[in-house]
Amino acid sequence: MFNVPRIKTEVFASLPASFRVTDHAEVRFGVIRDSFLEGPAFDREGNLYCVDIPYGRIFRIARSGQFELVCQYDGRPNGIAIHRDGRIFIADQLRGIVVLDPLRGTVEDLVKTGGFEPFRGPNDLIFNRAGELFFTDQGQTGLDRPFGCLYRLTVEGRLDRLLDNIPSPNGLALSPDERTLYLAVTRANAVWRVPLDPFGNGSVARVGHYLQLSGGTGPDGLACAVDGSLAVAHIGLGAVWLFDRIGEPVARVCSCAGLQTSNVAFDPADSGVVYITESESGQILRAAVPLQGARPYSHD
Repeated sequence: MFNVPRIKTEVFASLPASFRVTDHAEVRFGVIRDSFLEGPAFDREGNLYCVDIPYGRIFRIARSGQFELVCQYDGRPNGIAIHRDGRIFIADQLRGIVVLDPLRGTVEDLVKTGGFEPFRGPNDLIFNRAGELFFTDQGQTGLDRPFGCLYRLTVEGRLDRLLDNIPSPNGLALSPDERTLYLAVTRANAVWRVPLDPFGNGSVARVGHYLQLSGGTGPDGLACAVDGSLAVAHIGLGAVWLFDRIGEPVARVCSCAGLQTSNVAFDPADSGVVYITESESGQILRAAVPLQGARPYSHD
């Protein structure tokens, strides 16, 4: 799609056979899934967390690549955002926004509905520096059902619906000045630019396309660099695209495993390295890239 340099990946960690579900594996869209890893996020100790959507599991992965089951609960966790106090906020397709205490392994519901109607299926979430939580409500929306939403949960607990009528809202990333929210719109194969009101009254204006991609399924997870560059996990294409701050393509990070490159996260301890969930093979890939990742809220 873009004539840019290609960057190789390597396998950092592979889900062990003991954690792969075979006796009651989920079949979705005709595909048997022994796992489906997404939502990579680092804690302050350098551990990498991720979700396993169909089996309600949260894993912690050590620097050695060893998987540890933190909890398994009745839900479909999709995205993770780690609070600076260590709590793990989860966008759950069935339960809304839930909070995991990683020390006790317990999960509690935080937000169950989008106001006057149920959520369709929360997908991804991100904190700003003030501790406000932005999250997408995707469900089974698409170009034929453009009913997805973007929400903001304030620190006081107020829920604002910032956008609706989105065809498949997915991953989120904030620009370094936090005046722009980048929104992956998977089934439109696009990334939208969402300008945020600097006065915090819950409004957005002049939303537009930032990137238009092609092929695969579409953009899924996003991650921002300190200079405003953007990493875009393109699920179905086996790639993570790197774009500079004005949207020019810089490089393609190529999967050494399957095509389901679902999410991407910069390593806070080595911000020039990205970690990628490859959901088809149940592996975490990594690569050195010519960008420096922005410091996440969890590490402030």
